[in-house]
Amino acid sequence: MNSSRKRRGLIFLVISAVLGAIILVSPMPFAIEMPGPSWNTLGTSTITNTDGTKTKVPLITVTGGPSYPTTGSLDLLTVNVAGNPQHHPLIGDIVLSWLSPERAVVPMDLLYPPDVSTADQDKENTAEMVNSQKEAVAAAFTHLGYDVSDVRVDKVLAGSPAAGKLDVGDIVESVNDTVVSSVVEMRAALKVNGVDKPARFVYLRKSIRHTADITPVLSEPAADGSQAPVIKVLGSSVYSFPFEVTIKLDDVGGPSAGLMFSLGVLDKLTPGNLTGGRAVAGTGTIDSSGQVGPIGGIRQKMYSAKYAGAEYMFVPTPNCADAVGHVPAGIRIFKVSTMDDALAALKVIAQPDSDSTRAKALDALPTCSK
Repeated sequence: MNSSRKRRGLIFLVISAVLGAIILVSPMPFAIEMPGPSWNTLGTSTITNTDGTKTKVPLITVTGGPSYPTTGSLDLLTVNVAGNPQHHPLIGDIVLSWLSPERAVVPMDLLYPPDVSTADQDKENTAEMVNSQKEAVAAAFTHLGYDVSDVRVDKVLAGSPAAGKLDVGDIVESVNDTVVSSVVEMRAALKVNGVDKPARFVYLRKSIRHTADITPVLSEPAADGSQAPVIKVLGSSVYSFPFEVTIKLDDVGGPSAGLMFSLGVLDKLTPGNLTGGRAVAGTGTIDSSGQVGPIGGIRQKMYSAKYAGAEYMFVPTPNCADAVGHVPAGIRIFKVSTMDDALAALKVIAQPDSDSTRAKALDALPTCSK
């Protein structure tokens, strides 16, 4: 009787162990986000040449204009993802990642939409990175007082009040004598104008200046029911820089490095140095006007900053809710909404330790807990 019981118990344990082992090695429809590598925008990166060899080059290079030496670091941060639609993580890895403060387990469909191929997603990430670099360079030049951005007409939609007046490739200079250098600024000018009178557009077509009076119409209602004056054209920002700034960084996609690119470019373009020789990291998208936007993976990027040896980190204001309570030991975070916010913080960070006001000034900077 006892031996029969023992045998059944042993069989149960063996079956449980086998089932447990199967479960542990079973793929799961999740991906794992973890801290990725960081790059100092003031330093170098390694690029792959057309012949497959690798070369170390300056991450930011200025050609045809002033360039100044820099010190310290302005690190951009990344997130690594384990798993894709073809290779799902195992449940054992998922469980360990759930228990880790520096990792996140996310549904696979959230990172890889079913209707978008991995190749197309990679292309989109690359395109976002290229655009982010242009916006970052534009933000740096704009901060220095250069007018570098124009609005280009990319498409005139059916039923547009601009039909027969604006055409694809036209560069819009102003609306009602208000200079516009971005689609956002053009929308703002149309909002001021309203729909009850024409707006005077000044535009360039093949380098020849023209004017046109166009009466806006109301847009289709948004999700909240709101409408805005529009002329039913699709536009984008195009840039013309006073001299060339090149950013070279392989194998990184997405727009989240924008803020750190812009700070790195600005540090190269101006005398002195922004960091005071200190280790600073950050993340955030940026547009040509210097507005900083939210990013994904803020918790993983804080650990990426820690492993890079950063003392300080810039966090986009909209990401603060996810950062509070998860900041790794040894790092101080400061929230930023604009490039100017980051520059104001750097002015304090760069002060020498011998400055008796530095500690108090650091404490006064906006953080995610304030």
